[in-house]
Amino acid sequence: MTHDPGLLRTAPLQGETTSSLICRIASRYGMEAKALRSCWHWRNYQPGHEGGGARADAEVLLSAAGRQLLAGMCGVKEGVLARALPSWGEEDAKLRAEAGDPVGLWRVGGAVAGPVAFGCRLCTARRTGAAVRVVRYAPRWERVCVRHGRWLLDADANQPLEHLDLRGLPEVVAAQRRWAGVARRAVRAGAEPERVFALARAVVARWWEQAYGWEREAIWPRRLHQVAGGDVGGGLERWRIVGRDAVVFPEVVAVAEALLDPAMAELVWVDSGAGRPRALPVDGMFCRRLGEQVGRPWLGPLAATDHGGPLIAWMGSIIRLRRGAGGPPGYDNDPWWLRQEHQPATMAGQLRVLGKEKRAPGSGTMWRAAVSAEQRMLITSTLDSAQEQLLQLRGVQTGPTAEVARRLLRGLGHSAGLIENAWKRTALAAVNGGVPLQEVARWVDIPVEVLREMLTADGQEAGG
Repeated sequence: MTHDPGLLRTAPLQGETTSSLICRIASRYGMEAKALRSCWHWRNYQPGHEGGGARADAEVLLSAAGRQLLAGMCGVKEGVLARALPSWGEEDAKLRAEAGDPVGLWRVGGAVAGPVAFGCRLCTARRTGAAVRVVRYAPRWERVCVRHGRWLLDADANQPLEHLDLRGLPEVVAAQRRWAGVARRAVRAGAEPERVFALARAVVARWWEQAYGWEREAIWPRRLHQVAGGDVGGGLERWRIVGRDAVVFPEVVAVAEALLDPAMAELVWVDSGAGRPRALPVDGMFCRRLGEQVGRPWLGPLAATDHGGPLIAWMGSIIRLRRGAGGPPGYDNDPWWLRQEHQPATMAGQLRVLGKEKRAPGSGTMWRAAVSAEQRMLITSTLDSAQEQLLQLRGVQTGPTAEVARRLLRGLGHSAGLIENAWKRTALAAVNGGVPLQEVARWVDIPVEVLREMLTADGQEAGG
């Protein structure tokens, strides 16, 4: 390809992926991106989605000669590209081994420089004169285009939307402005804003999953309908996945602000009994105040009893630090440590699961629609009882050996019975909801015939 570097200057956009810039250059020259990419020698294949289709978040790494070639095509100095493109300085052993050839390697953007999102086409048109697709690296606290009232979606999912309309949700736009102050507070407190945000997002994303059972929740359904264009219609499952990060963003910022507040940490200490340790109460002041700060005064007891979640883990770290019982520095006494199991599922991952569930017999039905409220309440109550029983056992490990062993074994036996009851009820509800018995048997690792006999024997009790 021959060109005049000054003929069609194409400036990079801040945070843009190199792959996105190549596509925009091709568009300016009236070429297919594939044709322009043939100017480089490629050492691997372009990443694609399962089932076909190129990934919008695909990224490229270029050799020194490859970067020089791209700079000439743009009509822009390499220094400008280095400041604008996060992947520009990223290299690979395969690229360093290349002498003077323009060589490229394909990568997935998220593995190169962080989360990848679509850019706002209206902003792109304003900057470049062409309303084309742009893909750029953007943390999740910078996903609001304030000028045009849009939430910019992750680019790693195989779905057609690039943005959600926020023009009827000023609180989401305001939350992004508010985050800047929260980030400064985090720095003053010696915490990394990225980690504070990640923990707060994990807390709220867990609430989002539990919100199906919150009869008093009215804020998130309203927002979800709004970002779906007024009504989610029959696509509730999909919209709950696509719209989650936008819908819960104000609560994420509010929770981050609360977790950085020393007064809130003091409430955790008081709830724990301070100098006289006790189990965290259901009606603790910290969770009650946190519920009020996110506009849900009724949320406190629900948050306080979510013992396996990131919020209780954060509270535990605060308590251990105050008691000086945290041991050497590490995740156990780091309030901002986010465990792997607490990290929210990505939109891309959830959409893949949803697609597979839609194709599986019985699994496309929503749990709340397939399982009666009474059955859901029984399962939840049984699990809560088992959890409470296990928590009580933490305090019985003092005294004569025989007495401690007796109390532990009796308590563990009772908890095991409750858990067995809960999984039987859950298995029965799944089968009644249309999930094949063979699938349920595989999940609980029990032969099909044995499970059928157990559920048949317990059927009257579970349904009564």
